[in-house]
Formats: sequence, structure tokens, C-alpha cells
Amino acid sequence: MSDAAQKAPARRGRGGGGAARRAERSAVSFETAKTIERKIPNLEMLSEEALDIIEANAETVLEEIGVAFVDNPEALERWKSVGAEVTGERVRIPKGLARKLCATAPSTFVQHARNPERNVTIGGDNLVLAPVYGPPFVRDAEGGRRYATIADFEKFVKLAYMSKWLHHSGGTVCEPTDVPVNKRHLDMLMAHMTLSDKPFMGSVTEPSRAKDSIEMCEILFGKEFVADNTVMTSLININSPLTFDQTMMGALEVYAAHNQAAIISPFIVGGAMAPVSVMGTLTQVLAEVLAGIAYSQIIRPGAPVIMGTFVTSIDMNSGAPTFGTPEAAQITNGAGQLARRLGVPYRSAGSFCGSKLPDAQAAYETSNSLNMGLLSGVNFMLHSCGWLEGGLVADFEKFVLDADQLGTLHHIAKGVEIDENAQAMDAIREVGPGGHYLGCAHTQANFKTAFWRSEVFDYKPFETWEEEGARDSQTLASGRVAKLIETYVAPPLDPEIRAKLEAYVAEKKAAEPDSFM
Repeated sequence: MSDAAQKAPARRGRGGGGAARRAERSAVSFETAKTIERKIPNLEMLSEEALDIIEANAETVLEEIGVAFVDNPEALERWKSVGAEVTGERVRIPKGLARKLCATAPSTFVQHARNPERNVTIGGDNLVLAPVYGPPFVRDAEGGRRYATIADFEKFVKLAYMSKWLHHSGGTVCEPTDVPVNKRHLDMLMAHMTLSDKPFMGSVTEPSRAKDSIEMCEILFGKEFVADNTVMTSLININSPLTFDQTMMGALEVYAAHNQAAIISPFIVGGAMAPVSVMGTLTQVLAEVLAGIAYSQIIRPGAPVIMGTFVTSIDMNSGAPTFGTPEAAQITNGAGQLARRLGVPYRSAGSFCGSKLPDAQAAYETSNSLNMGLLSGVNFMLHSCGWLEGGLVADFEKFVLDADQLGTLHHIAKGVEIDENAQAMDAIREVGPGGHYLGCAHTQANFKTAFWRSEVFDYKPFETWEEEGARDSQTLASGRVAKLIETYVAPPLDPEIRAKLEAYVAEKKAAEPDSFM
């Protein structure tokens, strides 16, 4: 755990006068599950020999081929200062140097939420679930596929806040195209900060927007608290193959310097941006991650990071990305083994699918990805609900279907109890041959918690189901969306803090003209 996570946190900024306390007393209370803590072993597909080969080959890639840090002369100077060879924009890293630099990255850290009960620990045996990130389109059964708006974004934040099995509010849950590009990050952050009290992600689309994210957090949490604690996670994508662009590295520099977490993640489409083989892709993934994490530690030793792996294969007939495939599962699993050997938290998997609708294809592909993520030791699962159409669409019905199914991950991760109650010998003795367990004492004592139950699916007999309209899963999910939004109540927030955030956003928006480019 990082030093910042272990020390007693600084006192937060003002958390409430009388108005805030009155709001808290009147707030609707609902259950949110704690971070998953695995009680089951990780599945490990790769042998020690395979892992050794990948690590050796990745070091060779860094030393002989190198990585490009484009349009970032300061980054090149930083690499020179630690002993890398720099030619033009190409950085060649001697064997062992990147791994040595990575050694200061914490294996576990706490991301603080404005509601301390919703803090999450990232790393170790923990799995934190966060929603879909980045789609420009949204879809629902009523309105179909359309460009996302800020109203859609706010609706997703509310759904994430109300969803029992989600631990995290996420980041760009969808891209609100009705707000100027240079200002939409302000509205998205306001939504996360005011409509939810779960942890959230900062902006990475421009270094100045990362700085805005820091400054808004200083208003929300208090400047001293942010200086001493991690309150944001960010997604820093690498331009695979082997390229680090100035925009993403500039955002990483801001977050690392302020001790805020970064997911350093190659963006891999196998066969297009990485080799078609599992071993070759894992070699490139590890080389890119080593360089990215090492760079974060050059900026600030001890800055919290997460090793990311976003991997999909490609359909060689159409060129479209494919999801939930065996090869993606093998890469997800192998990267988890490499992350544990590196000693950093791991991000991968999600509700990935290529389907255009929340249908059987979406369910199969999503299930394959979610379950492999659990078994592969993922610590932070971005895109865990709502993903559709290869990430182009955030779907409201699929969001609640996926969020509901995340409950199965929680239950599987618990493992199998072996205590006296779980052994159920008293029940077996009581019922004996030929009886039934419905009325026995053990069943009566345990039936409320014995089985996980979906909050969306229909378990009624056929006749009742038919009488109620023969509703399919998408229809049931539409009802679930409506119910959650109808019962939503915003978590309490000190009116003074809200006013300061609103003033900050207004000032920032007024400082420059709108840009949609």
C-alpha cells in the first residue's frame, strides 16, 4: 500500500453545515456492495517458462526497438536523465531499467470517494467494478441509437450510483456531444461529483483538462486532502504499437505529479495493432506497460498506477473488432500473471461485445469477458456494464442487465463456505431418506441469503409471464431503468462546496470560446 494510503488522511474540506446535515437525514438509503475480495484462486494459463520468455522478449523490445515519445521533448530529456538512449523521438531503454523504475509503484492503493464508506482499495485480491467508458452513441429501447447528450451522461451516472454491485462511478460513461469538446469535461466531472458519492475518474483529453480535474477535486475534498490522498483514477491509453503521444503523456504527467492514479493501458486490436499470436501480443503489451509505468515513476516515484490491458481480436473478413473470444481470454489471463509478477494492480476485461443490441450475442460475449476477468485476477474492471457495438454505444438496458449480473461475480468470488452451517449435516439428518428440505430448520434459517437472485430477470411460471405481457430481457431492463431513475435521490453535498464547483465551472467556461473540434 502506498504511503499516502497508509497515513491518517488529512481532514477533508468542509463537509456540511446545517443544510448538508438536514439533506443527509432525508437522503434515500440503499445498499451498495463492498469491493469484491476474492476468496478463490486465480486461474493461471501460462507456465513459468512462457512468462520468462515474454518478460525477456519485452526487455529486448525496449532495448533494441524502443518506444516513441512523440511531440514531447521534456519526456525525452527525462528519459535521458535516467540512462535511456534517445534518438530523435525514439527511446531505447536498457534491459532492467524500466523494471527497476517500476519498482517504486505501489502494489495496492486506496481511491477515496467523497463518501468515505465508498472508498475502494485497488490491488491485491480486490476487484473494483466501474461502468462503460467513452462511447459517442447511446441506445435504449424507446429512442434507439443516437448521439449521446449530457442528459444521457447524467442518467448513466445516476444508474451507476443506484446500482448495488458497482463500486465506481467511472469516467466518460458516454461522450456528451451536445457540449463543446473543450468544456464537456467540466460538466462530466460536475455530474460525478454531485449526482453520485462513489469514486470517479478524471479527464485525460488534454493536459489542461487533467489540471482542471485536480482543481475541482481540491474544491470537493479540500486541497490538503487531495495533496495527501488519491481521489481520482484516469485512463492513459498507449497508441499501440509502441507509441506514447503528447496528449496522453501530458495528462499522465499531471496526475502522477499530484499522486493521482493512472491506468496505463495499451489499446490492442490483435492483427492490426499487435501480432496475431497470444505470446507476441503479450510481449508488446508488457513492453508498452513497462515503459509507461516507468515514465510515471520518473515523474513521481510512488505515484499510483494500474497496469492496463485492453485487448480484442479482429475479424479478418470484415476488419471489425471481435469480443469474448478465446484469444482475448488468453491474453487477459496472461497479462494478469505478468501484472502480479510486476507487482502492480491490474485492469482488464469488461462487458465487451460486438452486438448491436442487448441480445444473446451480447450476453454470451459479455459473460465470457466478465468471468475471465474475475478468474484472471483483474483489480479494476472498466467497462463492466453498458458496453455495446464494440464500444461505440452505451446502452441503458444493457447497463442494468450487466450491472445486475455483476452480482454473480461477487458471489463466485466468495468461494465455498466450509463451516458447520455450510456443511448442513443437521439438515441432512432432519430430512432423511425420501423427504424434502423446503420446511427444514436449516432452510428456514438460510433461505434469505442462500442464493443470489437477479433483480431484473423473470422467474415466474410461463402462464404468469404470458399474462404480464411475455416480456423479454430488454423489456424487463427498460422497466428497471425507469424504476431506478424514478427512485433516484442525489447524495447530500454541502451547498457551499456545490456553489464553489458551479462558480469554478462557470468561470472556466467563460474563459474561452466554444470548440467542437
